[in-house]
Amino acid sequence: MIKTIKSLSLLSMGSLISSGSTFLIFTILARQIGPAAFGIFSSALATTKIFSLISGFGIAQVWLKLFGKEGWGGIRWVKPSLYFVLISIIFVSLVILFLNLFNFNDDTTKNLLLLFIFFIYGNVSVQLISSKLQLEEKYNQVAFWQLLPNLSRLILVVAGFYLFDISLSVIDIGIIYAFIGMVLTIIGVKQLFNMGRGRFELKGHGLKRNIKELKPTIKEVVSEAWPFGMATIFAFIYIQSDIIMVKYMSGDIEAGYYNVSYVVLSALLIIPTILFSKFLMPKYHRWANYSREKFYRAYKLGNLTMILAGFSIMLILLFFSHIFISIIFGEEYESSIQLMKILSLTLPISFVAYSLGATLVTKQHMKLKVLLMGTVAIFNIVLNIFLISYYDAMGAAIATVISNLLLLTLYYFAVKKRVFRKTLKE
Repeated sequence: MIKTIKSLSLLSMGSLISSGSTFLIFTILARQIGPAAFGIFSSALATTKIFSLISGFGIAQVWLKLFGKEGWGGIRWVKPSLYFVLISIIFVSLVILFLNLFNFNDDTTKNLLLLFIFFIYGNVSVQLISSKLQLEEKYNQVAFWQLLPNLSRLILVVAGFYLFDISLSVIDIGIIYAFIGMVLTIIGVKQLFNMGRGRFELKGHGLKRNIKELKPTIKEVVSEAWPFGMATIFAFIYIQSDIIMVKYMSGDIEAGYYNVSYVVLSALLIIPTILFSKFLMPKYHRWANYSREKFYRAYKLGNLTMILAGFSIMLILLFFSHIFISIIFGEEYESSIQLMKILSLTLPISFVAYSLGATLVTKQHMKLKVLLMGTVAIFNIVLNIFLISYYDAMGAAIATVISNLLLLTLYYFAVKKRVFRKTLKE
């Protein structure tokens, strides 16, 4: 119990500092550059995150599954996985360069997308290193890698605006993101290289064994990874794609208003992310295969915890969002208050959906989860097109709540009928 509390505390601290740093960065930018420029920056960053997800394509998550299933045998998957990531990163970089040849965006957005290519490299490196450290149960280092990117960006942004009194432009902020991405990539390459050679300390599977099994092909890696890769892309669609759609359908200012409320929401969603993705996920994979009773107890406790936490935070936002948005972001973001109140309704829904969805990542259930997420992603896009055209950013907020409610419902029945069907009968 003491070890668990310590591990959760470290992960919580790292995630909270990271999330808090992101929150402060966006707060500073919102106040310093105004709603229109903030909307341009936010939508460009959101667009880049899609390419980042394609680049990583679920490799970090599939490592947790494969090592949970094969133990030390999972080493054979590492090198082919890294080769695949390298190929996907090169492909994504070329796609961004190609798209910038066309006049889809203004010059500022084009330049930001080019700079954010380096953000992609750093983001993928952090995901892979974090997965490695989770397998080693080095939660202090996981916490460090979680906070390092955003805290570094925050330090540079604060130094620019307040220490050196520089009026940083949107492009200057893009350069900061690119620089941090390059540094993280350089630092991460050595660790990933060592992992590929079997130099790491896997926990929960006994002493290290020499594995003589054949290494998988890149095609086999894709076969294992695609459900996880598509899951992250679908999750992005019904969580963050609203920002992009608001920009192109309602303009930069509306996107700026919407992103303020989204920044608050994403900062709060770090709570279930810490518990399920960072701490419980390696254990869920192990328990799903070797300790069903422990798996089911953790699932029930997780649901209860998320319901209580989600409703409590929702009530706080409903009653006090008008105060802290005006104080933190400024009076010019008054239009974000109503958006925040609408999005707060999704907190208990999303928190419980995280708990339910975490069980669907285990064993053979991942493909079902991807199907459900894909269904909700398509539904969300259609709903956004309809609602944003009539209600602008408020339509996007309404679409988010409805989409998350649908996802929760689908997850509930899937978990009941597939994951714990035998357990419930017993």
